[in-house]
Amino acid sequence: MKKLLALSILAACSAPAFADVNYALNISQPEHHLGDVNVEFPKTAQSYLDVKLPAWRTGRYEILNLANGVRYFKASDDEGNALKWEKIDHSTWRVHLNEPTQVNVDYQVYANELGKRARHIDDSHAFVDASGFFMFSESFRQEPVTVELNVPKAWRSVSGMENYKNKHSFKASDYDVLVDSPIETGINELRTFEVDGREYELVVWGEGNYDIELMLSDLKKLVATGNVIWDSYPYERYVFMVHATSGAGGATEHLNSTIIQRPRDRFAKREDYLAFISTAAHEFIHTWNVKAYRPKGLAPYDYTNINYSKLLWIAEGSTSYFEDHLLVRSGIQTTDEFFKNFSKTINRHLTTPGREVQSASETSFDKWINQGGDHARNYGTNIYLEGSLLSMALDIDLLEKSQGKISYKNVHNELYKQHKLPAGFTEQDVLAILKQLTGRDYSNWWQTNVSSPASLDFDALLAKVGLSFELPEKAKATPSLDAFTKNTGELLTLTHVRRDGAAWQGGLTTDDKLVAINKKHVGKDLTASLETFKIGDKVTVDFIRRDALMSTELVLSEDFDKPKKVVANKNATAEQKALFKAWMGVAHPNDVKKDD
Repeated sequence: MKKLLALSILAACSAPAFADVNYALNISQPEHHLGDVNVEFPKTAQSYLDVKLPAWRTGRYEILNLANGVRYFKASDDEGNALKWEKIDHSTWRVHLNEPTQVNVDYQVYANELGKRARHIDDSHAFVDASGFFMFSESFRQEPVTVELNVPKAWRSVSGMENYKNKHSFKASDYDVLVDSPIETGINELRTFEVDGREYELVVWGEGNYDIELMLSDLKKLVATGNVIWDSYPYERYVFMVHATSGAGGATEHLNSTIIQRPRDRFAKREDYLAFISTAAHEFIHTWNVKAYRPKGLAPYDYTNINYSKLLWIAEGSTSYFEDHLLVRSGIQTTDEFFKNFSKTINRHLTTPGREVQSASETSFDKWINQGGDHARNYGTNIYLEGSLLSMALDIDLLEKSQGKISYKNVHNELYKQHKLPAGFTEQDVLAILKQLTGRDYSNWWQTNVSSPASLDFDALLAKVGLSFELPEKAKATPSLDAFTKNTGELLTLTHVRRDGAAWQGGLTTDDKLVAINKKHVGKDLTASLETFKIGDKVTVDFIRRDALMSTELVLSEDFDKPKKVVANKNATAEQKALFKAWMGVAHPNDVKKDD
């Protein structure tokens, strides 16, 4: 009995204490992009405490090496005495302990990386994503946390977290919630609204040509559409954070908030505004798809290493696919505007030779190391593009075979019900849900379209829902190099040479500078320079490579001055129109025109 008691006491002494981890961020030099961080870790009897800063942030599947912004690290005990420490890898500081003690760490963070959406400080605001500021210890990752900000008096602080002691302090149940609940603090505009008993906030930093009242109106419509796909909402409060920037763009989903960045002059035009509200829809959908359920391999997050998954095409691509569905159903976007975006997606896919090389599974797994550029386009694809189109193909297949009763939305609702975090879902889980819903085995479909490079028949798919994919009536056939260029002064420089196209077969590559075609100078517009030639002409192209004038012969291919478009089939049957309505949630355009 005494032995058992002794063992119990020993275990209690060595185990971490159950207490808060307290964070403080002092921003006294915002103009220099600097913040001072203090972290109080609870008392521990460990011989050392490993303290880490994430190497990446949620929503961006790329190692960012955020520890590169840390300086002046120091550690002390609960008496204020300095503790010995050493850095043992790229993101880990090991603090050595001689006796049980609370551990305090202090360090400075340089935050001037707005576009990465991990950390940014300037004289007007700070965007605080915990991954870029706040270190953690695995020993206390499950403990409650508090955050105290010391910021200029005129600043306002907003977060998806609950306020703690004052308007600049917050609390969360653990570090995982903290790291997924960024804080926007600074000079900003704030609007609040309520929809279906849930609270929402819109906070905008930066001046721009946005219409905040239009944003509010459409966001109210958007957030009411969650029940189009899922049976319930995973939050009671949600925050939309918007940055009007000097150039940075992009967006990131979080637990019950999102950060959206756009250049300050890219809100007013209808096309620009639709891009903004589409992004808002994308991040809103992520509240379920990724934040409430996500692929195994991403659950739980490993903040200092790569998190591999073959299902990122579902996490990101399916999210992209559902954007238009919610926007059309809510009346924010017209079907014509949807067709325009849909056309761009298909055309981009068809002009990406890498679709024949890399499968959706492969591009998902390699997302962490994928790079852009010519080689990526010729030999790879991306999770957003492929995932969106595969989602569409699966959706239409499900709808057709069930006479409109079962859709891809049902699949995601089941993922939400059956595989909520902390558990992640697998390929077999998705296949099991498909069989549960339909009674059919989708293994062959998966092997053909997901595990292998997909070959989608857009004409056949679109016909099922009463649409066509065709050239505009006034489209003209034009000669082409099968390459894209950019103006670099006096000469055009090749930026993309399509694999197996005319330029490719002629031996041209990226960064070649075009000089002349058949001894005629290539002007600033490649299309105009090709107008004097015919499709099938064999031409001599003079170009500069490695500062030397070179030449090659190639045969001009066929292209069109206008791309193919998704349009309503004027002869769509009643069955096709019914399937369109089951697919998009609104009447087929033919029926809308008749009603007018």
